Amino acid sequence: MTAAVAAAGVPDDVVSVTSRTASLRRLRRDPAALIGAAIVVVVAVCALFAPLIARVDPNAQNLTATLLPPAWIAGGVHEHPLGTDNLGRDLLARIIWGSRVSAIVGLSVVAIGGTIGVTAGLVAGYRRGRVDAVIARITDVQLAFPLVLLAVAIVAVVGPGLWTVIAAIGLTSWVQYVRVVRAETMSLREREFIVAAEAAGAAPGRVVARHLLPNVASAAIVLGTFEIARAIVLESSLSFLGLGVPPTTPSWGGMLADGRQYLDTAWWTALFPGLAIMIAVMGVNLLGDGLRDALDPEMRA
Repeated sequence: MTAAVAAAGVPDDVVSVTSRTASLRRLRRDPAALIGAAIVVVVAVCALFAPLIARVDPNAQNLTATLLPPAWIAGGVHEHPLGTDNLGRDLLARIIWGSRVSAIVGLSVVAIGGTIGVTAGLVAGYRRGRVDAVIARITDVQLAFPLVLLAVAIVAVVGPGLWTVIAAIGLTSWVQYVRVVRAETMSLREREFIVAAEAAGAAPGRVVARHLLPNVASAAIVLGTFEIARAIVLESSLSFLGLGVPPTTPSWGGMLADGRQYLDTAWWTALFPGLAIMIAVMGVNLLGDGLRDALDPEMRA
């Protein structure tokens, strides 16, 4: 709720509904955002319904059908539309199941990093003083380390695994939220509606939850969208290095690592997992750009 809205006495729910309607209208008029949303929906459907969509077991090996090319190339078979890998496993089934790992990691990382980062940013921006200084120094220290290297170090110490990867990436991504939310909160801190709420005797917790959090939510949502894409890339990188999910779990990064040694003879084993990563990340980024413009049209270039 802005100061002008508060002064006009417009109900919060009316303003919220009107704002959401206008944002959705702007989003629907953005072709790139719609393409990104369609890609995200396809990835989400594959992740949710992988057992129903994939026709074969992604880990089923057939050593008599190794490195079969895609079905449209001479030597390919229709039973394996995208071909097979060096163990005779169906690439299409493994890509579909790999979307589940990417979706779980992306959403979980945003939940962990967003919760920690938004909370810390709100507290630092509202309280200021010593609390702000401590949180700012912790943020600066973590930003001094390359996030990929820090995630690799955590996984190397704890051991590879899906939840280890999620924790490692989540605990290195919260600093991005702190910087954005802290700046937004400090800007809102001096606005008339915040001063009026404090003058009316509102507790700090109510001011943060009732007035500050809704106003920084748009920036946090947009940042969270881009963080999903970053988490997918980081998970794929860790799996490529052998520090991600176990080899028995289909992962786009793991498939890319398995196929790199066959680039000359079986290029499809690396090309299609790489395309899956690229398309998924592109879709999330396109949707994030559309959300940024829809939620805050002043940022439109």
